[in-house]
Formats: sequence, C-alpha cells, structure tokens
Amino acid sequence: MVAIIVGLIFIAFTVFASLPMGLAWGADIISFLKGCTPVLTAFVGLIAVFIGIADLKDKKEAKKEEAAEASSENK
Repeated sequence: MVAIIVGLIFIAFTVFASLPMGLAWGADIISFLKGCTPVLTAFVGLIAVFIGIADLKDKKEAKKEEAAEASSENK
C-alpha cells in the first residue's frame, strides 16, 4: 500500500513539474528524452542481440537432445 501511495505522489509531482503553471520543466524533460533516446535504443538493441544468440543456442541444444533421445530409443 505504501508503494502505491509513493508511486502516486511521484506521478503527481512529475505532472506538476512538467506543466507550464507548475515548475515548467517540460522543455527540460523533452531535451532529456531526446538525449537519452539513442543510448536507450543502443541498450535495447544490445539486449535483443543477446536474447537472439541465447535463443539460437537453446534451439541447437534442443536439437542435440532430440537426436540423443531418438538414438537411444532406436537401440
């Protein structure tokens, strides 16, 4: 319950800070988002590559296990 209340307070502060009648940080927020977008997309791309490599390894391992299982059934 405390986490929900703290989360709502943070969301309310964010909205207040970005509104022109509040702290008017809207332009700064947009600048920050524009600056961090390339870095964020690079990290997401890197994570996607690692997940893809792990998926390929898992599929290769599954094929080996299926082949071993099929050969043991034939004996």
